[in-house]
Amino acid sequence: MSAQAARAFMNIGEVLEVLRADFPDVTVSKIRFLEGEGLIEPQRSPSGYRKFTRDDVERLRYILTAQRDRYLPLRVIKDHLDTEADAAAPGPRAVEAQVQEVRLSRAELLQAAGLDEETLAELEDYGLVAPVARRYDAEALTVARASGALARFGLHPRHLRVLRAAAEREAGLVEQAVAPLLRRRAPGAAEAAEEAARELSALLLELHTALVQGGLRGILGR
Repeated sequence: MSAQAARAFMNIGEVLEVLRADFPDVTVSKIRFLEGEGLIEPQRSPSGYRKFTRDDVERLRYILTAQRDRYLPLRVIKDHLDTEADAAAPGPRAVEAQVQEVRLSRAELLQAAGLDEETLAELEDYGLVAPVARRYDAEALTVARASGALARFGLHPRHLRVLRAAAEREAGLVEQAVAPLLRRRAPGAAEAAEEAARELSALLLELHTALVQGGLRGILGR
């Protein structure tokens, strides 16, 4: 292992340097995606930078190897890692609460999002929120909360139609990219397509954020 790996902590660039000898395609976005999926949990410096330990690097190596050589879905890899961690930990295995699927009534959504009936009706009229069997899911709750917050800045549902259109175009890009995976009949193809779609979504979100921030710098003269 290199001199960087021997140190107590490494930054994300040094982790890439260590891993790329065996995994030349690994990227910063890939590591961030794995973190977002809960497979790794690097520490953070007071200024917010990721700090990776030697164990973190070995965990990443295990994940990348399992994906490349065994074609395992991420959730299977995570289950393996969690099982190993539970076996190594002292005491009885901790029982984790299951995250219940969000299914809210109209009244519950209004209360949880802090919206009034008129605003929710507007969100539905513009296709930003839609109930399924008279229930609203987690995405609807997120949209409703964000829309309520944006309204305080004078941005109302009619202004947010462009975001819906952009999201649909991005979803189309993801669909186009994963279509070859979905057409495969090999075992695990569907799981691979799902993982690819999640990673693509994360990358598109990262790109979108960077482009918006770049636009704002121009507007603010920074």
